Amino acid sequence: MFADLFRLRLRRPPADYDRAFIAEVNVRSRVPRNPRVEKLILLCWGLIALKHVAVIWAVHHYAVPFHQLWINAPTFLLGLLATLAYYLRE
Repeated sequence: MFADLFRLRLRRPPADYDRAFIAEVNVRSRVPRNPRVEKLILLCWGLIALKHVAVIWAVHHYAVPFHQLWINAPTFLLGLLATLAYYLRE
């Protein structure tokens, strides 16, 4: 086991060792945003807003024993997370 370690450590670098490093870096431009996806995101935010209104109405109309933010806050945060993931992607 240790013999292999010593053999690896004492090995000389190959002849093309200096040429093995990176010669250049190519940077690609960002992929343009898809208008269909942006329309879908806008539609989803509209549905989220509609859901918020429906939940607020239902909580007040039926007098349920919890606050509407227990339902609306996670929906808003997940929508925000998905929107940010799309707009801040690399």
